[in-house]
Amino acid sequence: MSLEAPPASAAGPILRRVLKNAGKLLGGRTVNAGLSLAYTAIAARALGVHVFGLLVLIHAFAQFLGDVVKFQSWQTVLQYGARPLAEGRAADLHRVIRFTVVLDAVSGLAGIAIGVAVALLFGAQLGWPPGQGPAAAAYAVSVGFMTAATPLGVLRLLDRFDIMAGQAVVASTVRIGGCALGYVLHASLGFFLVVWAAGTLAGFLFLSGGAWRELRRRGLMAGFRWRGPATVNVPGAWRFAWATNLNATLGVAFTHLVTLMIGALLGASDAALWRVGRQVADAIAKPVRLLTPALYPELARLQASGAEKIMWRVAWRICLAAGAVGVLLLGISAFAGEPLLRLVMGPAFGAAAAVMTWQVGAAVIDLVALPLEPMVISLGRAGGAVRVRVVVAVCYAAALPFLVRRFGVDAAGMALVAASAALAVGMFGLLLRRAARARRQKSA
Repeated sequence: MSLEAPPASAAGPILRRVLKNAGKLLGGRTVNAGLSLAYTAIAARALGVHVFGLLVLIHAFAQFLGDVVKFQSWQTVLQYGARPLAEGRAADLHRVIRFTVVLDAVSGLAGIAIGVAVALLFGAQLGWPPGQGPAAAAYAVSVGFMTAATPLGVLRLLDRFDIMAGQAVVASTVRIGGCALGYVLHASLGFFLVVWAAGTLAGFLFLSGGAWRELRRRGLMAGFRWRGPATVNVPGAWRFAWATNLNATLGVAFTHLVTLMIGALLGASDAALWRVGRQVADAIAKPVRLLTPALYPELARLQASGAEKIMWRVAWRICLAAGAVGVLLLGISAFAGEPLLRLVMGPAFGAAAAVMTWQVGAAVIDLVALPLEPMVISLGRAGGAVRVRVVVAVCYAAALPFLVRRFGVDAAGMALVAASAALAVGMFGLLLRRAARARRQKSA
């Protein structure tokens, strides 16, 4: 079997498949959104603003490390595994999986080592009290389970989004049970750190087991050996892996870096307000953002079959739909944000409403631009995406300390809106340049 370019009329069915897979994720994430908000609220009420802020800072530190060191190996699985899977070349698919598992293992070990060292040596600079360094170092072990992305790639490649949907639910179920127990026992910060880490481990085991079972069920593990070539026999594979790693690091990890910077500049309480606002903003936008993981496999297949025009049609339709939903979400946040925060998180967290509205505004821009970055990466311009993110991240990081010191935590939200707009414009510019170059080559 080989890949053939689909007809132009395929844009509609592809979009429906994207929505169907996103719907599967939405089912799990909808449940998880409620569970996540619940365990966050329980922890916040049990610990108070200051100690909860310490929990947020330590968790953000671990997530930041995980995002920095993690190779986005799921993208490598899609980019280099779609064609071998379609053509029945199991040995080449096995080679891709071995390659990405090695990437996951190396990044996980590196993250743990760096996390332990930084927590013990530089905890005071990150805004933690002196006695919290060992606890943060122990929590850094969970970084090893945050970096494993090969199972995600396998499940996306095989269209098993239903299994993926269960990961976050499993992790949140463990955390909500642990937090409820901690609330009853009046447990300390260390207990809640153990609960958070247990959730991460449970999600990792669930996802890895699901990917392995699905491969076996389809007969794709026949002849698989862990010993064998651990590189992809395709030019540019390492460059692609590094580029997607850097791009995701700048995109996802920067979220946690901002939390850490606010904690260092303003203290744990303001970091807690920023984190709560960000979590609510992410939860509001999450249903639409779930289109992204469902979109990547389709773009990988279209790119492998040379159907770039269909990629553009699908992208435009998603831009319009996501933008309309985003504007509605911004209106809800602006008018109902503060009373909802007070009701769910407690009266002290109503102060997060203003910065949350700015965070939702940035999320709306991200929703409108949702398909741009997946298209850039799927069309082989991962390096260009990295350069755009570097410029935006450097400008944001350089301006943030001045803005936060001068105008407070709300200024970080305003700057986030500007950064999201600049990123969207940059990604769109990359696509326009590529389209113009393709036209010139075609007419030459």
